Amino acid sequence: RYRDQIAPGAGELHTLDEAASSYGLDLAVVHRLWEATGFADQGEIGTDDDVRALQAVAVALQAGIPEDALVQLLRAYADAFTRVAEAETRLFHFHVHERLRAQGSSGGELVVGTDEALRQLQPLVEPALLYFHAKALARSVSEDIALHLAEDAGLLPPGDPTGQLPLAVAFVDLAQFTSMTQAMGDLAAAEVLDRFSTLTRRAVLSAGGRVVKQIGDEFMLVFPDAATAVRACLQIRDAAAREPSFLATRIGMHYGTVVCREGDYVGNTVNLTARITGEASSHQLLVSDTIRDSARVLGDVTFTPAGERTLKGIEPEVALYEARPSGDRAVGGTVDPVCGMTVDPAAALPGRHDGRDYFFCSRTCADRFAADPARYTNAER
Repeated sequence: RYRDQIAPGAGELHTLDEAASSYGLDLAVVHRLWEATGFADQGEIGTDDDVRALQAVAVALQAGIPEDALVQLLRAYADAFTRVAEAETRLFHFHVHERLRAQGSSGGELVVGTDEALRQLQPLVEPALLYFHAKALARSVSEDIALHLAEDAGLLPPGDPTGQLPLAVAFVDLAQFTSMTQAMGDLAAAEVLDRFSTLTRRAVLSAGGRVVKQIGDEFMLVFPDAATAVRACLQIRDAAAREPSFLATRIGMHYGTVVCREGDYVGNTVNLTARITGEASSHQLLVSDTIRDSARVLGDVTFTPAGERTLKGIEPEVALYEARPSGDRAVGGTVDPVCGMTVDPAAALPGRHDGRDYFFCSRTCADRFAADPARYTNAER
């Protein structure tokens, strides 16, 4: 049963040399593309499906798609669908198989129940993948059309065949996320990340930006212009500040040329943005001078000098600015000294140490503080 699940109907097997000869491809090229797919762990033997996929690759090469560009695309496919497949498998394991087990199913009954659920769900997977691909492709094509129009109107320089284009890049993360995880546990941290993901994606997508990736509690975002990026990131900051029992955000932003690779973006602009984010404090949006200069059209946003900073690996010093809505009052509130959560004093657990009042989101944090107050009062938070 497990063997059939791993390799259902594999059919005839072929060596890469045979497949390359079938389509007139250089074996070295086939090896490189095979590695890009992420399936090289199965050796140099391919199935009928693998050979058919190689035929599509041959057509792409014959149509003039550069080999390097094709490698990038295959890597993007492999990475994206590996993540999708893992999400599907984990979801099914925890929410179908383990749920049936928790309800008392075991042995043959558990197998039958699991297979029946799989039988109903499996036909829906490929249409769902095609649906999401079509929706994402339509959005991406619309962005590409806007880029062409901007180039034709002289607002942007002509497109670069090396994959370079100008974008506003932002990184946003949660202040004191590690402290919160240690104090509240992994499940509580996952719940906070879920809420953070929701409010971040809501702001980004409504502004026409894109979430490039998430690594832990940090999101990398890109926007077509600086003004849009500033508005969206201020919306994220304020939404997080209003969220009950939540952490503050730290956001850094820069505008410049990036290099598009495998569905990701790399280059000096990305590196500088990451360094700027590291300089931001709680509830702060720090931007470079390129963002400030490009976003001055926002009459309701003030850019306050935040000083010139020496950033690791970046020369010379970089002038930074804090972006805030004009007349903006300080956001945030009382912070739990243990986990970093912003709490409402009226609803929080109070405590007192060394003549100062503290407030805690939970009994767990209050007890941790009581056991070692010096640990939380001496740390720079």
